[in-house]
Amino acid sequence: MAKASIYFSFIICLLLFQYVSNAQSDIPSTIDPKPFADNSNHWYGIADKKNMINALPDKPRYKPSDVKEVADNILLFQKSNGGWPKNYDMFAILTPEQKQKVADKKDILNTTFDNGTCYTQITALAIAYATTKDDRYKTGALKGLEYILAAQYENGGWPQYYPIENNYSKYITYNDGGMIGIVNLLKDIAEGASLYQFVDTRMRSRLQKAYQKSIDCILKTQINDGGKLTAWCQQHDDKTLQPVWARKFEPPSICNGESAGVVLFLMSIKNPDQKVVNAIKAAAQWFEDSKIYNTRVDVVRADSMDTPYRMSTTDRVVVKDTAAPPIWTRYYELGTHRPMFCNRDSKIVYSLAEVERERRDGYAWYTYAPQKVLKNYSKWLKMIKE
Repeated sequence: MAKASIYFSFIICLLLFQYVSNAQSDIPSTIDPKPFADNSNHWYGIADKKNMINALPDKPRYKPSDVKEVADNILLFQKSNGGWPKNYDMFAILTPEQKQKVADKKDILNTTFDNGTCYTQITALAIAYATTKDDRYKTGALKGLEYILAAQYENGGWPQYYPIENNYSKYITYNDGGMIGIVNLLKDIAEGASLYQFVDTRMRSRLQKAYQKSIDCILKTQINDGGKLTAWCQQHDDKTLQPVWARKFEPPSICNGESAGVVLFLMSIKNPDQKVVNAIKAAAQWFEDSKIYNTRVDVVRADSMDTPYRMSTTDRVVVKDTAAPPIWTRYYELGTHRPMFCNRDSKIVYSLAEVERERRDGYAWYTYAPQKVLKNYSKWLKMIKE
């Protein structure tokens, strides 16, 4: 009997060890720079006089394995409200003078979710805490989560910037994966991802409620065009939830790139209710209906052209190609569902050739993103029927 008891205890300990080991194996030991790429590319590519600091030439960067150093940078750039400004490189090796300039501006609250900001930093701090057990990183991550909660609208959406600014950034923003980046983070926490075990029960409950509200908002912002559910716009009015203008070349429309990210998120929900299922099916049908065939977009060399916005050194042309895979435009006109484009003067046009060169070459007017949804759609249908 004693031997059986010892054997049983040994098995329990072994199972517990395996459980802990498996949980730990889910936690990265490095910080991936890819989610920070939009921010770092902007920092190195655009010297902005409004920046706290700008990039210095030929400065080295930290490696993904330099977890503590990268996390210390993230804490340095975190503002007093828990959020972060955009377009700085978290992997940059800064000079003491640069560090002091950033530290001196903790209370300038130009904090945002744009370009993968905030939720990316929170994940990195969680990795740093799991790796080092330094409480500073846990505290920074929790402050970031408090910022997310404070920024959420009552209807469940998030603006691009918080505190709210009196421009298009106040709208609920799917552009550049803003809102979906947030909800994917909240989903991981709600589902008990081992990386976020430091989040206590009270905070987890608040985040769970925010997560559920965000799903309601996503469903309510899906565009019903002529009595038929389609997809989403890049931005929706924070009160009416209708598609709205953002920048002067970003019109209210059905936006397939951002919508693909929304649908992939919805497809990741375990045991989705019927509203979520209906939203996914409608969006997948929209992606099928809006395919463009026999078309590819080539980037071609062109004379350098300096503009007030950027230096253009290439051009883009639409080419007929019967072997090309299906492609989608970024924007489809509400009502007509025509592929459409737009200039900086907000003039709508219906071919890429009609877009002025600076915008034609400097913006992603076509996308293959919906193919990711369609590729996984059959598998998802089978899964929900099982």
